Amino acid sequence: MGHTPFGYRIENGVAVVDKIDSAKIKTLYSAYLSGLSLETAANEAGIKAYHGTVKRILENKHYLGDDFYPPIIDHKTFCAAQEERKRRATKLGRNHRKKQHRSIRIPTVFTMKPSTQYDPNPQKQAEYLYSLIESEVL
Repeated sequence: MGHTPFGYRIENGVAVVDKIDSAKIKTLYSAYLSGLSLETAANEAGIKAYHGTVKRILENKHYLGDDFYPPIIDHKTFCAAQEERKRRATKLGRNHRKKQHRSIRIPTVFTMKPSTQYDPNPQKQAEYLYSLIESEVL
């Protein structure tokens, strides 16, 4: 699991709603849905964050509640914010960008010179063995 989302805190291994920060989350959703920009809505809610961070907060499904986190935002409000974000992005022409997909090739085959030394230090032995790698075969 990653970091604890804004609006929650962990007590005795259990996620609980932070009343002050969860109120800020509710205000953020309300301000955004009233027409304010991401950053302005965050400022209105008392959250110091850039627009990218605010966008991630609005997209965080943990606020709906799940197996670990209790709900802060109702489903209707969450969906309305997602639709509004998509609507604004479309209006600004940001939904038609083509993403560049790179194929990731992980080399798994290589040739290696024969090992002739042994070092009791595992780190030095690993460095030595890695130095024996001649080339990757594709």
